Amino acid sequence: MAVSTTITPCLWFDTQAEDAAKFYTSVFPNSRIVQTTRYPAVGEEIHHKKPGSVMTVEFELDGQPFTALNGGPDFTFNEAISLQIECDTQQEIDAYWAKLTPGGDPKAQICGWLKDKYGVSWQVTPRALRELLKDHESPEAKRAMQAMLEMKKIDIAGLERAVAAVR
Repeated sequence: MAVSTTITPCLWFDTQAEDAAKFYTSVFPNSRIVQTTRYPAVGEEIHHKKPGSVMTVEFELDGQPFTALNGGPDFTFNEAISLQIECDTQQEIDAYWAKLTPGGDPKAQICGWLKDKYGVSWQVTPRALRELLKDHESPEAKRAMQAMLEMKKIDIAGLERAVAAVR
C-alpha cells in the first residue's frame, strides 16, 4: 500500500510567525512564503486572537515545508529541537552564521549551534563532520571532537588541522 505522507515542522511563535517566515525565506535560497491564514472571529474566546490577525504562515526553506503558528506566549523554543544546516564550505557556514546570529543568544553559540532572534536553535555544520566523527574510537575522530567542542562557529580548517594532528 503506497502512502503519501508529508511531515511539516510547525514552529510556535507568540505573534512573530509572519516576521519569522519572511526572515527565514530571506536567509535560504529557493525559499518562499506559500500561504498565510488569519484568525476568524469564530473561537476568539478560545484562541484570544484578534480576528484577521495572522494565524499561520506556510513557507518553504529550500523546498522543505514549514508552518509558523501564532499560538500565543504559552510555549517557547528550546534546544531540545534544532534545525540542521549542512554546509559544504566554510563560506556557507560563515554566511548562515552571519545571517542567523544577529539578535540571537550569544550564550547559545557552541559547537556549531546558535539561537536566532526568534529563539529557534540551529546547527550550522560542515557536511564532512559526520564522516570525521563516524569512527568514535579513531584518534582522528577524537581529535576532531575535541576541536569541535572548543569552537563556537565550526571552523573546517581547524577540524582538518586537528584530524591531521597539526596545531
